[in-house]
Amino acid sequence: MQKEINHAIKKLNDAVNRLREGCDQAKEDLEIDGAITRFEFTFELLWKCLKIILENEGMICKSPLDCLKEAFKFDLIEDEDIYLDMLRDRNKTSHLYSKEEAAKIFQRVKENYCLHLEKISQEVTERYYMD
Repeated sequence: MQKEINHAIKKLNDAVNRLREGCDQAKEDLEIDGAITRFEFTFELLWKCLKIILENEGMICKSPLDCLKEAFKFDLIEDEDIYLDMLRDRNKTSHLYSKEEAAKIFQRVKENYCLHLEKISQEVTERYYMD
């Protein structure tokens, strides 16, 4: 199980780093779209990483919402509302057709979500990654 945890954490760390890079560099519409896509897959890797960690701790969660709620209870995430906002925005991005809505989501990703994703990535690495 530790190998699976390490692999999930490594993938999450890589995705978070690429998301930060994308957010820092995005200026044009196409780059912003790319950063939003990076947010989508980073969020997917986050909840799946949490699922693996929580299962290892004896908790079962089957959906992103379940995993976020359990991670909050287990003290892996501090501000549950931020992560629930991320989930809502992640769900919106699948059906995003408005340039204005994309710009709003990108601003939230760049100004807020990246920081929280970096923080949880560091937290799970410190607590669960073993060589």
